[in-house]
Amino acid sequence: MKKNLFTAVLILISLSVSAQKPSPSLLNPTNHTLVMIDYQSQMAFATKNIDPELLRNNAGLVAGTTKIFNVPTVVTTVAETTFSGPVFPEVQEFYPKASSNYIDRTTMNCWEDTNAQKAIAAKGKKTLVMGGLWTSVCIVGPVLSAINEGYTVYVLTDASGDVSKEAHEMAVTRMVQAGARPITSLQYILELQRDWARSETYKSVTDLIVKYGGAYGIGIQYARAVIKH
Repeated sequence: MKKNLFTAVLILISLSVSAQKPSPSLLNPTNHTLVMIDYQSQMAFATKNIDPELLRNNAGLVAGTTKIFNVPTVVTTVAETTFSGPVFPEVQEFYPKASSNYIDRTTMNCWEDTNAQKAIAAKGKKTLVMGGLWTSVCIVGPVLSAINEGYTVYVLTDASGDVSKEAHEMAVTRMVQAGARPITSLQYILELQRDWARSETYKSVTDLIVKYGGAYGIGIQYARAVIKH
């Protein structure tokens, strides 16, 4: 009886220890590169699947997250000065043009641009997170191309946009069928924080969510002011 009890305790301890190991498919600050693609004014004009204000907030949330957690990041543009215009202010807040080495190109698929593809590969990460405009062209292209070369790719579905809801949804479906993993902007920051006991990033994370996190951010603001939490 004692032997059986001892065995049961060992099994429980083993289960408890194993339960603390996170899935390797979860993102963390050091296992991926973020690629922000064509968050530009002209590209946003025709975006219809998401409200432009929400799109801008989500882009700001994602960009700010990478600064908090020091995630390697590549910002690409297409025909910046001749057609697509400047990058969103919410992205420039964290990645100013003067110091961020935007990679401008003519190709719709940034993977087909030598400078962009080399910049992404140079970060040394085999997992990529991508988002931008438009989903069915400038996101589908590099996502499918990267997957074909052995990368694991996550797509920021609510920080990407297209000319219609159907265009966006069909693009996401196509990428998921090819092996891409969908993720949202708020999910992204919370997955990197993972534990509220991580005090070194707690305030920065909650401050960013207050600014760009919509209703959740308002909730944090309320909790700070009223509940004193």
